[in-house]
Amino acid sequence: MDLFATALPALGQAWALILQPVVLGYLVLGVVMGLAVGVFPGLGGIAGLSLLLPFMFGMDPVLGLALMIGMVAVVPTSDTFASVLMGIPGSSASQATVLDGFPMAKKGQAARALSAAFTSSLFGGLVGAAFLTLFIVVARPIVLSFGLPEMLMISILGLSMVAVLAGRVALKGLAAAGLGLLIGTIGEADAGGSLRMATYDIPYLTDGLKLVIVGLGIFAVPEIVSLLRQDRAISKEAKLGAGWGDGVRDWVANKWLSVRCSLIGVVVGVIPGLGGSVVDWIAYGHAVQTTKDKSNFGKGEVRGVIGPESSNNAKEGGGLVPTLLFGIPGSGSMAIFIGAIALLGSGEIEVGPSMLRDNLDITYSIVWLLALANVVGTLLCIAASGGIAKLTTIRFTYLAPFLFMLISFAAFQSGQNFEDILALFVIGLIGIFLRRFDWSRPAFLIGFVLSNPVEKFSNQAFQIASFRFRKSFEDGMDYVFSPIVIVLLIVTVVSVVLGLRQAKSIMAEGDVQSGSKRAPLVFLLIIMGYVVAALINASLIPNYNMTDKIVPLVVGGIALAALLILLVQMILRPESDAIFADKEVSGEDADAPYGLWSTLAWFVGLIVATYFVGFILALLGFLISFLRVRAQAHWPKTLILTACGIALMCVMAGALNRDFPPGLLQGAVDLPWPLN
Repeated sequence: MDLFATALPALGQAWALILQPVVLGYLVLGVVMGLAVGVFPGLGGIAGLSLLLPFMFGMDPVLGLALMIGMVAVVPTSDTFASVLMGIPGSSASQATVLDGFPMAKKGQAARALSAAFTSSLFGGLVGAAFLTLFIVVARPIVLSFGLPEMLMISILGLSMVAVLAGRVALKGLAAAGLGLLIGTIGEADAGGSLRMATYDIPYLTDGLKLVIVGLGIFAVPEIVSLLRQDRAISKEAKLGAGWGDGVRDWVANKWLSVRCSLIGVVVGVIPGLGGSVVDWIAYGHAVQTTKDKSNFGKGEVRGVIGPESSNNAKEGGGLVPTLLFGIPGSGSMAIFIGAIALLGSGEIEVGPSMLRDNLDITYSIVWLLALANVVGTLLCIAASGGIAKLTTIRFTYLAPFLFMLISFAAFQSGQNFEDILALFVIGLIGIFLRRFDWSRPAFLIGFVLSNPVEKFSNQAFQIASFRFRKSFEDGMDYVFSPIVIVLLIVTVVSVVLGLRQAKSIMAEGDVQSGSKRAPLVFLLIIMGYVVAALINASLIPNYNMTDKIVPLVVGGIALAALLILLVQMILRPESDAIFADKEVSGEDADAPYGLWSTLAWFVGLIVATYFVGFILALLGFLISFLRVRAQAHWPKTLILTACGIALMCVMAGALNRDFPPGLLQGAVDLPWPLN
C-alpha cells in the first residue's frame, strides 16, 4: 500500500509537469529532429542524442527530458523509411524489417508496409511505456535476478533464430552465422587483449569492425548494386499501392503477434547490453515460427514487418528500466541519455535508486513523455510518408549516387577512419555474394551482433562457475542452472527444433534458381579458407590466454564442419540441387542490363578518389560523372542534383559536428572547410 501511496501522487505530478505548452513544444521539436535523423540510414539515436548534448547543460530538466525523449522515441519509427523504401537498415534496430518491408515496396505496396510498420511501432511504444509505468519500482528484483548465465542464455536464444532464418539449406545458415561470429571476433580480445585476425601494423583492425559498417555492408550495398544494375525504379509499379487502411487492417488481423513481439521487446530491452541489435531478430524469428504458411517470408510477408517493428519501440521502454533504476545503459543511446541527464539543471538529477527516491515525479514524466512521443512521432511519420514513399517510383539511377554518398558518410562516422569506407566495401562484397548464392544474410548478421555478448558472458560466467564448483558441485550447478536459465534453455531448444523443421520453407534470398557448380563451389572454398585461417590464428594464441582463443576455436570448428559437409554435398549432388542456387542464372540479376563489376567500379572510384583528394572533392567528381555518364542526365539537372548532394553533406556534417574523410591532398595543403 505504501508503494501505491507514493506512486499515485507522483503520477499526477508528472502529468502536471508535462501538460504545459512549452514542454509539449520541446517534445514535438525532439520528435521532428528524431524524424530527420532516423530517415538517414546509419545515423540512429546515438548520433541524434550526441547532437543534443551541447544544449543540455543547465537546461530545465523537464524541457531537456522532453527534447531527448522525443528524439529517442521516434528514431525506431522513422528509420523504417530507409528499411522499407530503399532496403537499407535505418539503424541496427531495423535490420529485420528490411527482409519483408523492402520486397513489399518493390511490389508497389510501400504504403501498406509503412502503415503496418507505424501502427506496430505506435502499439509497441505504448506497451513499452505501460510496462515502464507498472514496473518502474517493482522491476528491481527482476532485473537483479539476471546474472551472467541468464544473459548468456538470452544471447544464445538470439543465436537460435539462425535455425529459423537459415533458408532452404540449413548448413548454409549455420556456416553464415559462424562466419559472422568469427568476423565479430576480429581485433583485440576483451579478456586478455590477444589479437585475432589483426595486427598492430594495421591499427584499424585492432578495434574490430563496427555494427554500422557491417549492417550497411551486408544489406545496403547489395540492394543498391542490384537495383542499380537493373536501372529501374524500386517499385515495379509507378504507384504506392493500397492505402494506409490496408496496413492498419493487417495489424488488426495480427494484433496478438504484435502483443507478443512487444513483450519480447520489453523483456530484451530490460537486459543491459543487448537492446535493439538483437530484439528485432528474435521478434522476426517468432513471427516466422508462429505463421502457418512460411513461403512468403523474405518476399513481402506483412507479419515480417509487424513483428520487428512492434518489438523495436517496446524495447525503448524496457531499456529505460535498467537505465533509470540502476544507471546501467541498455544501449549506446541510453549511455548518452545518462550523460545528458547529469547535465540538466544544476546536476541534481542522478539516475539510479536515488532518482526513484527523490525524483519519482521526474521519473514518471519520462514515462508519459515516452508515450506521447510515440503518438506524435507516428502521426508525423504518417503525414510525411506520402512524399517520402514516392521515392520508390523514381528511377533508381538518380537515387543510387546519393545512397552511396550517405552510407559512405555514415560508415565513416562510426570510427572517423578512411578504412571505415574500405571495410564497408569489403563487407558489401561479402553481402553481395551471400545474396547471390542464397546464403542467409540475417544469419550472418545475427552471428556478428552476438559475437561480443556471447564471448563476454561465456568467459565471465565460466570464471565464476569455476570458482563455485571449487566450493561444491551443488553450488556450481545452482549457479549454472538457475530456474531462469532452465526456462530459457527449454525455449532455445524448442526454437532450434521448430526452426530446423520450418527452415526449408523459408527463402533466405527469395526463390533463387540453381546454377552451375563452379561459382557456388569457389565461394564456398573462399569462405572455408577464411575460417581455416581464423582457426590457425586462434590456435597460435598462448594457452595462458585461453579465454581469448576458446570462442574462435569452438565457433570456427563448428563452421568448418558445416562447410566440409557442404563441400561433400556439392561434390556429390547434381547441378539442379538447391545447394547450387545462383541469382546470376535467372531472375532480375541475370537479366540486368549492367554487370556487377562495372557497377561496383563506380563505388570503387569514389573510394579511390577519396583517398587522394578527400571525400567532398571526390564526391563532387563522382556525382557529376555518374549523373552525366550512367544516368545520362542533362547538364542543368546534373549540376543542380550535385549541388543539392554537396549541400546536404555539408549541412549534416555541420549540424552533427562531424568531419569528412580526408585524402592525401588534405595532408599536403591546408584547405578551408569543408574541403579539409
